[in-house]
Amino acid sequence: MARDNINDILAFLAVARERSFTRAAARLGVSQSALSHAMRALETRLGVRLLTRTTRSVAPTEAGERLLQTVAPRVQEIEAEIAAVSELGARPAGTIRITAIDHVIDSVLWPRLATVLSSYPDLRVEMSADYRLVDIAAEQFDIGVRYGDQVAKDMVAVRLTEDVKMMIVGAPGYFASRGVPATVRDLLAHNCITLRLAGGGIYAWELTREGQLFEVKVSGQATCNGVYQMLRAALEGCGLAFVPEDLAGPYVRAGCLRSVLEDWCPKFPGLHAYYPSARHSSRALRIVIDAIRYRGDAVLPATRSAG
Repeated sequence: MARDNINDILAFLAVARERSFTRAAARLGVSQSALSHAMRALETRLGVRLLTRTTRSVAPTEAGERLLQTVAPRVQEIEAEIAAVSELGARPAGTIRITAIDHVIDSVLWPRLATVLSSYPDLRVEMSADYRLVDIAAEQFDIGVRYGDQVAKDMVAVRLTEDVKMMIVGAPGYFASRGVPATVRDLLAHNCITLRLAGGGIYAWELTREGQLFEVKVSGQATCNGVYQMLRAALEGCGLAFVPEDLAGPYVRAGCLRSVLEDWCPKFPGLHAYYPSARHSSRALRIVIDAIRYRGDAVLPATRSAG
């Protein structure tokens, strides 16, 4: 195969994965016009259209999807072998891409990685804040971070935190005007700050009593897509928020928020870093995993939630 084909196919894989010339060009470090020219040249040489382009989106054609599904895994194998060879060098290097929610990046990952990055100047870490359950293999992430019951069984899972306690909190001024809920049923009459899921639905609060799970479909005036925004809305007196204790706890202790229905608030399985079980794991990946792991636990088997 001509060298131009190899370079252009790598460029095609970036466009097909990103579904965007803009994002693919940024990842490859080239201009959009150069990338578009490379795609047209590849399609001309192959004699088949690989991408469907509109003003708003880019998607692989049937031929493009076939190329993506068959060639991408082989490219990843080659990259893994090259990474394994580079491990023979004295200094760990490379970029480790991690997907997690914003609160986890701020409170768990960065504090543990700061000293690691200063110790290994050739090591790079790229964080992507996302509330979706990302397919890390398909989207080329090295590590995902989610609660333990959200990790697929075929992944290697490493515990990062103890189990995570949740809280229902509101500002004192809110309770002064709306009263304090005494039962879970009372929540239905309250102004609750809801979370919009990546798929478009509204998250139902998962509350527990005597080992039984109750999914409570609350509603309210404010809907957010992240826990920081939910916390801010609660602090402003907009309603009740269902958020992790490590986030809301300091505000409760300071008197800025009040916790209610504590007996109903569950503990979610601790946060876990997960990655595919592969023949080669780079030294850079091992350094990052070792830095962020929970020191009270070793590698744990992951479980799959019913939902």
